Amino acid sequence: MKTKELTKIAICITLLCISAYLSFPLPFTPTMVTAQTIMINVISLVLLPTQAFLTVLLYLFIGLLGFPVFSGGMGGVGKLLGPTGGFIFAFLIAAPVMSWLRLKMGNDFKQVLVITTFVGMPIIYLVGTLWMTWLMQLSVVQAFKVAVLPFLVGDGLKCLIASLLVLKLEQISPRSIRLA
Repeated sequence: MKTKELTKIAICITLLCISAYLSFPLPFTPTMVTAQTIMINVISLVLLPTQAFLTVLLYLFIGLLGFPVFSGGMGGVGKLLGPTGGFIFAFLIAAPVMSWLRLKMGNDFKQVLVITTFVGMPIIYLVGTLWMTWLMQLSVVQAFKVAVLPFLVGDGLKCLIASLLVLKLEQISPRSIRLA
C-alpha cells in the first residue's frame, strides 16, 4: 500500500475510535446510541473493500488489546463478547460489502444512500440481533425490539449524514477522498 492509502486508513481508524465516544445510553437497552455507524458508512464509501475491512479489523484489534475504543470508553474481550459485540463484529462484514457496492454503483446520491441504508444497516442489525439473541437468550423479536427498533430513525439519519458528507467531500477534493 502507498503512504496515502495507509494515511487514510489510519485517519479512518482514529475517527472510528473517536466516534465510539460520541455516545449515550438508553435506559431500556444494552445498546448505546453512537456515531460509529456514521463512521462505518464513511469508511465504506471512501475506502476500497479490502481497505475498509482492514480498517475495521485493526480497530477491533486495538479494542481487543484493551484500549478504550469501544462505546462507553471500553475495550477488551469482555466488550466484544458482551451483548453488543455482534454489532461491532458486523462492521467487519458491512464495511467491505458497502464499499464493494459503491464501486459497482457509483456516485449518485440515491445509490449511495441505498447502499448505506438498505445494505449496510441491515447487515449490522442482523448480526447484532442474532448475537444478542444467542447471548442473552432472547427471542429474535425481543432482541429486535431492544437492539434495532429504537435506533431505526436515528440510524437512517446517520446514513443520510454519511452519504451527504462523503459526496460533498468528493466534490471538494475528488482525488484525495476516494481511493478507487
